[in-house]
Amino acid sequence: MAETSIYEIHDPRFRQLIVTSAGLEELYSGCRWAEGPVWFNDGNQLLWSDIPNQRMLRWTPEGGVSVFRQPSNFTNGHTRDRQGRLISCEHGGRRVTRTEIDGSITVLADRFEGAPLNSPNDVVVKSDGTIWFTDPTYGIMSNYEGYQAEPEQATRNVYRLDPATGELSALVKDFTQPNGLAFSPDEKILYVADSAASHDHSLPRHIRAFDVVDGSKLANSRVFCHIDNGIPDGIRTDVNGNLWSSAGDGVHCFDPTGKLIGKIRVPQTVANLTFGGPRRNRLFIAATRSIYSVYVTATGAQTP
Repeated sequence: MAETSIYEIHDPRFRQLIVTSAGLEELYSGCRWAEGPVWFNDGNQLLWSDIPNQRMLRWTPEGGVSVFRQPSNFTNGHTRDRQGRLISCEHGGRRVTRTEIDGSITVLADRFEGAPLNSPNDVVVKSDGTIWFTDPTYGIMSNYEGYQAEPEQATRNVYRLDPATGELSALVKDFTQPNGLAFSPDEKILYVADSAASHDHSLPRHIRAFDVVDGSKLANSRVFCHIDNGIPDGIRTDVNGNLWSSAGDGVHCFDPTGKLIGKIRVPQTVANLTFGGPRRNRLFIAATRSIYSVYVTATGAQTP
């Protein structure tokens, strides 16, 4: 293994995905736990959650950082739907919401089979408009990132929501603590992180892969990769099918077979990440108290 600057090169292919001269830039410091970054290319802005501080923040290259929403209802993960609207997971409301163009908030899901959800954590939108999200118990374990409560769901699930019909389906029920999720570029595979080792080191710290069947079901569960430092939290894919995961020592990059090919070392524990910038070649990293960015040669797969 060779090392160059902030990079750990585990496989020569990783050199083709990074700019070795590019440094890690700290864009903001002052969060308690930074999470859920989402890029708005049409607004040239990054939004993210500072969960314990009950706020969502916004960064623009021209204007720096400002408060986007406070209180935020302990919002965690975000994405955008195919109309460009903000989709968010709220610990406080134990729900998934959509922020409309006029700023009003629509509740998309807050119950399953008559009982409240645990605390929706992360979310992605498929090209057909369906919304897929995870529902661990992190937001109800204490009053730090939500409101402490006993779970009313028997399991911690991965859900698929059809916003056109309101139908909510639990696709996977055997996770310990499902967390970040991402589709492969062709949407034939869904990757889901299990971060249960955050509270018990004997529990999973891996990312699982599922085949997407008929666009609405998951099959052929397998462990895609393990994280060797910390836990997998937020994950994203690039257009070549590589998977980029948060970890204790930075960002880990895996090829489509699950082989670790490189790392970007970050000074703080990384919770989540997203590709952004006009060409989707700037990696934005939410790491504990700070938001960092670094330019890469990889292009993020997620749109819009």
